[in-house]
Parts: sequence; structure tokens; C-alpha cells
Amino acid sequence: MNDPTAPSERYLQGMATRRAVLGDSHVDRAQQAVTEFDQPFQELITEAAWGHVWSRPTLSRRERSIVTIALLAALGQDDEVAMHVRATRNTGATREDICEALLHVAIYAGVPAANHAIKIAKQVFEQMDAEQAA
Repeated sequence: MNDPTAPSERYLQGMATRRAVLGDSHVDRAQQAVTEFDQPFQELITEAAWGHVWSRPTLSRRERSIVTIALLAALGQDDEVAMHVRATRNTGATREDICEALLHVAIYAGVPAANHAIKIAKQVFEQMDAEQAA
């Protein structure tokens, strides 16, 4: 019998993809912060963004990472840009890939958006380099 309270297959796939891309520690922190208020939102993004879009086979995780960073930069979503730049350690997107994506942002979404995203990416790279050196 189906348990209506059990997570859907899409949710389970989404959580696996989310963990693979963002890392267990990030997802664990996010899960620990979930409240009754944002539980429906967390379920939605896990199923829709991670279980449906990020889990599709057509684009690689590297390609999805590049597209996502460009879109978030164009939209001025600073925290999300930083999170997805950090995730590149798991997706295979390189710093050169991110540079190329942000050049596109400059042309198609504006130089200020790209300039700000480049600043964020550089800060994240510095943090990542420091963590790796430690």
C-alpha cells in the first residue's frame, strides 16, 4: 500500500541530486533550519528543481551549473550565486567555465550584474582555496 506521508520518488531523486551537487553538509544545514512555515517550499524545490530539472539526463551537471550561475547572476541573486559557485567543486564546472558564463551575463544582462557576480565568485574562490590549503 502507498503511504501518503512517504516522500515521493521525485523527492528522493531530488534529494540525492541536491546532495550530490551542493554537498551533504550544506543540505544537512538547510534541512536542520526547515520550519513548519517553509517545509512546503523545501519540498517543492527538492522535487521540482532538484528532482525534475537538475536530474534530467540531457545536460550534464557541469552544464547545468554554468547555466544556473549565469541565470542567478543575471537576476542578481547573490546568495544563490555564491552557493552555486561553491557547488562547482561537485559539478565539474571550472573557473574558466564560470568566467565564460559571466561574460555572457555582461553582454545579455548587463555589465553591473556580471561585475557584481564576478566579485562574489572571486570571494568564494578565495574561501575555497583557503579551505583546500587548510
